[in-house]
Amino acid sequence: MPDAPVLGQSKKVKLDDGAFGARFHGPLVHQSVRAEQAARRRGTAATKTRGMVSGGGAKPWRQKGTGRARAGSNRSPIWTGGGTVFGPQPRSYTFKVNRKEQRAALRSALSLHAERRSLAIFDAGAFTEPKTRQALDLLEDWGQDCPTLVVLTGEESAAALSFRNLARVVVLIAAEVGVTEVVGAASLLVSQDALGELTARAAKSEAGAPQGTRSAAEEATA
Repeated sequence: MPDAPVLGQSKKVKLDDGAFGARFHGPLVHQSVRAEQAARRRGTAATKTRGMVSGGGAKPWRQKGTGRARAGSNRSPIWTGGGTVFGPQPRSYTFKVNRKEQRAALRSALSLHAERRSLAIFDAGAFTEPKTRQALDLLEDWGQDCPTLVVLTGEESAAALSFRNLARVVVLIAAEVGVTEVVGAASLLVSQDALGELTARAAKSEAGAPQGTRSAAEEATA
């Protein structure tokens, strides 16, 4: 069963094997990262076709006798100020990834951090008030490479304010963590309360957190 150290304490937390002990599946992680990044694209780029630009009501000159090439409209795509051919139009870039595939990809990314020992747990309750120096000391004592992803719960605002101003540190709540953020981080720092939420999201069971997840978090606080 994988484990992770608790920063500031001389003990380790046993991680759920279903969420942090999976085999890494590269193609599935790649597909999920593509889907997450595509869903974040706004898709608002647009150009005007020749039917959308003004003008073009009359033929610029008569068909024959002028010596110039024939022209039917000054809004033609080959004219300056004319419409655009095959230009971008508002669209959605999203594509579907099954829920089981998303969970499996998240398990793969979390398990990779657990295998590389780049995952640690910390007590967010130690941050009674926002203090960036305290957060920086915690990361420096850990000694892991950046960028670092810090995962918290919505109630741990003091810890979030302490970490958010640090360079190459990203702070997210457990419900918003995606495969893209986990894969893109060189190290992963999770609060004790957020560990249960993250485990529940990545666990194989659809019913929620597997048995033993909460006891692991409680073990860290003991």
